[in-house]
Amino acid sequence: MAEADDVPMADASSTSSTPSEPDDAGLLLENSPWVFLPEPLFNKVFLQLQARDLLNAGQCCKRWYKQSLDDYIWKRYFQAEFNVDPSIPLKRGADSWRAEYRRLTSNVPMVLTDVLTNHSHQVLHVSFSHNGKMFATCSKDGFVILWNSAYPSTIRDSYDMRTLSWKYTQFSQFNQSDTLLLVSGVHFGSPHSTSGEIAVFTVQNGFTLKCRVTNRPYDIFGTWFSDQHLLSGDLSWLAHLVSTSVLWLNKANQEVDSEHTPVRNQLYKFYNRNASSIRAIMIANCPWLNEDNGGKKENESGEGSATGERATSEEGPSGNERRAGNPLSHYQMNQDMDSDDDPEDAPAAAEEPVRHPEVNPMAAPQFVPDHGDYAGPIQYLEEYRQEYEESYYESSDDCLGDDDDECEDEDLSEGDDDLENICPKYLIFSTGSRTYTPHQIGFKRITSVNFPRRLDPGPSLRERLALRERQREMQNESPPVEPNWGNFDEVAGRFDKVDKLIDLHGHIIGMGLSPDHRYLYVNSRPWPKNCVIRNPLQPPAIAQEIDIHVIDLMTLKKVGKMLRAHKAYTPNTECFFIFLDVCDNYVASGAEDMHAFLWDRYYGVCLAKYQHDNVVNSVAFNPRDNEMLVTTSDDYEIKIWRSLSKAKKLGIQPVGRASEYRKNKVNRPPPQPHQHAGRSYV
Repeated sequence: MAEADDVPMADASSTSSTPSEPDDAGLLLENSPWVFLPEPLFNKVFLQLQARDLLNAGQCCKRWYKQSLDDYIWKRYFQAEFNVDPSIPLKRGADSWRAEYRRLTSNVPMVLTDVLTNHSHQVLHVSFSHNGKMFATCSKDGFVILWNSAYPSTIRDSYDMRTLSWKYTQFSQFNQSDTLLLVSGVHFGSPHSTSGEIAVFTVQNGFTLKCRVTNRPYDIFGTWFSDQHLLSGDLSWLAHLVSTSVLWLNKANQEVDSEHTPVRNQLYKFYNRNASSIRAIMIANCPWLNEDNGGKKENESGEGSATGERATSEEGPSGNERRAGNPLSHYQMNQDMDSDDDPEDAPAAAEEPVRHPEVNPMAAPQFVPDHGDYAGPIQYLEEYRQEYEESYYESSDDCLGDDDDECEDEDLSEGDDDLENICPKYLIFSTGSRTYTPHQIGFKRITSVNFPRRLDPGPSLRERLALRERQREMQNESPPVEPNWGNFDEVAGRFDKVDKLIDLHGHIIGMGLSPDHRYLYVNSRPWPKNCVIRNPLQPPAIAQEIDIHVIDLMTLKKVGKMLRAHKAYTPNTECFFIFLDVCDNYVASGAEDMHAFLWDRYYGVCLAKYQHDNVVNSVAFNPRDNEMLVTTSDDYEIKIWRSLSKAKKLGIQPVGRASEYRKNKVNRPPPQPHQHAGRSYV
């Protein structure tokens, strides 16, 4: 698209006669019907043009140039081409509708600039460093590869984890200072083995292995708790279909001076029923919890996967209460709380029983196309639309410090201090209660942790022998009674409680946090409506479409949902994680239909899809450059996409282009007035 700012202003001679011109020429110009054409009629004429034609018309004279900048015209262009709901106002912080049109045209990752083929098997995951200078990829070939993100991308380091008896690598994450890389993988074993491990590498001054931590089941993945501490999991079976998940807090640096110095400490112990377990753990930094002071107790059930009690279903409202437009990153948490959260309505919402809303035939039209090749827009609650700040890259999270490129000088052995005066956090995980497949999102509030600096040596050997002898005598007199693990009420005191559960009524296959840790985006494959689960080992069939749910971590309520977003085909017994990522402006996700998809966060519309030759497992935005997106696939390839403006600035010749969802480029169906389109289940 021609850039309007680059259009030269017409000379004065193009609109008025000069003294050297004949009088009849000036008279002809003054009597021209174009001179007397009213502006509303100009607008009607210009609205019949394409955007490029309008820009060309603006070069004719000063009046036309001024008229071509009319924001009403660009608003109509924007809404028509990108299929934006007319009720959505201009995004806070945007200069104009014309500027937004240019952003979605020139600043969306759209052209393919790199194709990396160094992995020899399916590429399962990609993650960026916080400073945007590196990204890491994990693959079934057993390697983790560290890349430089600058064009052209080159290998910085790599490690073959098969030398450590790993079957493959599946997940990676940089710590906040970008000095360490967490890598999660799967051990060699039987096909149904759940054994996994986490390894930590230094990424400064060499790619050196620092520690290894067991991790069961492997789809817990693991995550950084702080800059020098990470979380891992363990699973133990207590009885038939009953187990316990233990989350451990581990030091990244386990080189200690004494055997009495602990390197890990138990953080939580949760109760699992119906063969479920804790999976896909995440940590969200939530500074607003400092100001909460217990005011959100109505959102904390005190029960969850620990009790097996019914979770809050939190089905979204009917279509007439929905609006597209995302609550974006911001900094004024107090102001946002006052404007968005009604404390009188919160208890009722938290205690709302599980139900499914009926379709309202008089509801406002839902933007849910019936075209199988189109990913629908995200529908957001109007009351949760937040203010958008002008800064793109500064995080609103008070707990995340500025990235420091001088991290090489840090003493990585000093890791205890980062657990003192920690920012309040939410532990987030997927779990279940009715069946073993994850269908609930669990939340546990963390305000402080206790990590001992020295282990208690306990009784001496002689004292332990004497204690053991007394225990044997007591067992002979009265044999111990095994707890009834199947009855949670009898053993509740042995486990930690989950503060909040949100049931998504479907198989959860992906989660991602917004950059400010305020919003959680969840990929889910829904179950049939009103399905009944009679056997926890036989979960319901799941849809071939993937829904995206948006949860506000300040209120722990669902604020948005996208129906029929993208595709997945595997049955529930073979379902796997499809990673999604969120940046300041966009949301992206992989899919099993050989494409990745991208949506605008605020307007909720799908903008592009990115082609691969097999399942797209993971996507990741450069946190310092929203115009750079990396996609990984089962086709063994890593593709790097950049925006048109970025490729032009760097002088890159694109090797491919994504498919755009724009009315003037593709044949898109109009919005349909129904809420739920037909689904097929597997």
